Amino acid sequence: MSTFRLRKAKTLILFSITVAFTMLLCNYMLFFKSTLSLLNDLHPKEACACHRCVGETGGDTWFAERFNQDISPLMSRRSSTLTNETYRWWLLLQDESQPTDFNEVVEKLFQVIPDKELYRDAKPGRCRTCSVVGNSGNLKNSNYGPLIDLSDFVIRMNRGPTKGFEKDVGSRTTHHIMYPESAVNLDNETSLVLIPFKTLDLEWLISALTVGHINFTYLHVMPRIKASKDKVIVYNPIFMKYIYETWLEGHGLYPSTGFMAIIFALHICDEVNVYGFGADQHGNWHHYWEDNKTGGAFRQTGVHDGDYEHNLTMTLASKQKIAFFTGTGMVQREEKLEFLWNN
Repeated sequence: MSTFRLRKAKTLILFSITVAFTMLLCNYMLFFKSTLSLLNDLHPKEACACHRCVGETGGDTWFAERFNQDISPLMSRRSSTLTNETYRWWLLLQDESQPTDFNEVVEKLFQVIPDKELYRDAKPGRCRTCSVVGNSGNLKNSNYGPLIDLSDFVIRMNRGPTKGFEKDVGSRTTHHIMYPESAVNLDNETSLVLIPFKTLDLEWLISALTVGHINFTYLHVMPRIKASKDKVIVYNPIFMKYIYETWLEGHGLYPSTGFMAIIFALHICDEVNVYGFGADQHGNWHHYWEDNKTGGAFRQTGVHDGDYEHNLTMTLASKQKIAFFTGTGMVQREEKLEFLWNN
């Protein structure tokens, strides 16, 4: 056999071996991927790294039908386009009959505050905890303060103070939810979360962070507000309508600030603890900073269905989607209090 034919034969043999090895390797990889996929189906990854994860539906049809992780709770230029149906619904919340052009106001808004997609980073390795702190008098003498401050995010609302009440309500605030008529000044470490019920609310926010020319909506409001512009974020009207239709099923005119805070927390955190909602242990309805225990601060109003919202909140607690703290030491997940007391 000539040298040329010998070399050609060797090349052909080497090529055949390479092809056979490649096919064997491909078949092995396909088998490995199929096996891995089967194992993942049998032992799926956790939705988060917390003890319990909000995003896990776990075959719970009731929760799965309501919880939609794809809807962004916050506005950005990208997520602020309203359908005609959503826009008309939103205008009726506070009967805004002659609004300024919404798109123009949004464009001006994001020239003042950051245009970012926030908190859309849910993943198996994340464990973000939230404390949602309402303003109920059941926080008095609760000693929940240190427990509240353990959370990654501490969400408060409207005019709830912390100074002088730290033992019961905590001292940290990472997010303060408000609307123009309930606005308070904030420090530079706290995110202002505006819930807009009308286009004028967005205009007020622009004004309050800049020239301060708006001092009246349907009430007198603060013309200027102290807050870090870099930490100002706005609740999405699309998200408000989602809560109203999917969670409240049309009860009331629109959701309360407190209920919107709870659903907001469900969407940005992996574990949610709720404090300061409902009556105190004696059945009185009042704010924790008030002496008057017979006030009607949390009673049924013409715009919110308090009973329906309370029942939904209790259902979330019973399904262990939230831990609900009553002010009497009784909680849905007592291991949190045991951790605090033992450390």
